[in-house]
Amino acid sequence: MKALSIHPEYAMEILNGTKTEEYRTWTTHYRGDLLICNSAKKTHGAVAGYALCVAKITGIEKRTASDGPYYAWQIAPFKQGGSYWIDPVKVKGQLKLFNVADDLIVPAPFTNPFSLAGKEWYREKIAPLIY
Repeated sequence: MKALSIHPEYAMEILNGTKTEEYRTWTTHYRGDLLICNSAKKTHGAVAGYALCVAKITGIEKRTASDGPYYAWQIAPFKQGGSYWIDPVKVKGQLKLFNVADDLIVPAPFTNPFSLAGKEWYREKIAPLIY
């Protein structure tokens, strides 16, 4: 699966559904499932060095700011057929897009991460990894 390393605090926002776009100075033709890997930077309130979710990239929009152009990668909501949580996987990040073996990615056993089952799973699997 294609993967992308991002700062842990932003990865946690994607995991929690509050960040629906990822901003980059570069674009890609790739669309679809993208493994979100938290970089190894230890950040209070976040998980470092693990992949916790798969974000479905549905489109990329070029935008312009005062300091130049950038790209907004749109992330599908966390629901069936969209983005989804996975069992935490220890991943060493890289620059740009990179590949992670598909057999390492195990989807969480629910379709709604914000359900009671999702909250219990978060407490059991993700909360112990938070700094």
